Amino acid sequence: MIGTSHAGPGGHGARPHDDRPDAATQTFLAHRNLLFTVAYEMLGSAADAEDVLQETWLRWAGVDLATVRDQRAYLVRITTRQALTRLRTLGRRKESYVGPWLPEPLLTSPDVAEDVELAESVSMAMLLVLETLKPVERAVFVLRDVFDFGYDEIAEAVDKSPAAVRQIAHRAREHVAARRPRAGASADDVRGALDAFQRAVETGDVQSLVDVLAPDVVLLGDGGGVKQAVPRPIVGVDKVARLLAGGLGRLSEQLSLQPVQVNGHPALVVRLDGELDSVVAMRIDDGLVTGLYAVRNPEKLARMGHEHVLSR
Repeated sequence: MIGTSHAGPGGHGARPHDDRPDAATQTFLAHRNLLFTVAYEMLGSAADAEDVLQETWLRWAGVDLATVRDQRAYLVRITTRQALTRLRTLGRRKESYVGPWLPEPLLTSPDVAEDVELAESVSMAMLLVLETLKPVERAVFVLRDVFDFGYDEIAEAVDKSPAAVRQIAHRAREHVAARRPRAGASADDVRGALDAFQRAVETGDVQSLVDVLAPDVVLLGDGGGVKQAVPRPIVGVDKVARLLAGGLGRLSEQLSLQPVQVNGHPALVVRLDGELDSVVAMRIDDGLVTGLYAVRNPEKLARMGHEHVLSR
């Protein structure tokens, strides 16, 4: 049961009152990171992924485990169905969202970056590509191409036939391939570009910014109607460099930048007078910054105080 003062296994750091968890709880906790990752990749929102995990736990707690052949697959099936329901609701909410919508950034542990395929799948750039898929297409793509579930297992999760799932997977894969980010840079190139970008922003040196930005760099901002952000994508090295140098340069004395790993990729936490102001995630290709994703919406920064462990 999930009480009012204990969030249950779906919540952060929660555990049953008894120090000896039952079999259902043990299984749920063993797969919790996987379930969260599935839900987050489908939703692009940690807050909604946590809600999905709560709903998954409530349903899982009432299952007769003796009737379950594959507990991992069964849990993923519950999570997928709950995430699909929420994804449709999110779609309606995004229609009235003020300004560009960006995924909720996650402070991730170093091992996420070491799993190249996982890091790519949760990158801000890839999550934005997944946003262009229909809900069932997104679920099928995530379960098949990221987590390597079989077509039969996916069919049960999305209430389709295995043959239909194969067709959906093929269609989604082609859609993503046409839009997916370019191959990532080496770790050394990433560190070098991040350091150069941070120095250029801190000094307000426009030429240094121009040198580290790709010619077709894109800047997206998400203030959620609460904080000021660019109302539409800014494209091109000159426009992005001038905007960054001018806007951040005026705040240089109050500004501090901290390199972090967000969604398995380099990012900067921006603080003004010591208070968290924004998170700027980056896409770096061939040693140059090709994408900047600036999240200022306070609701999306509420979980930046702790690392998330993602797993496949």
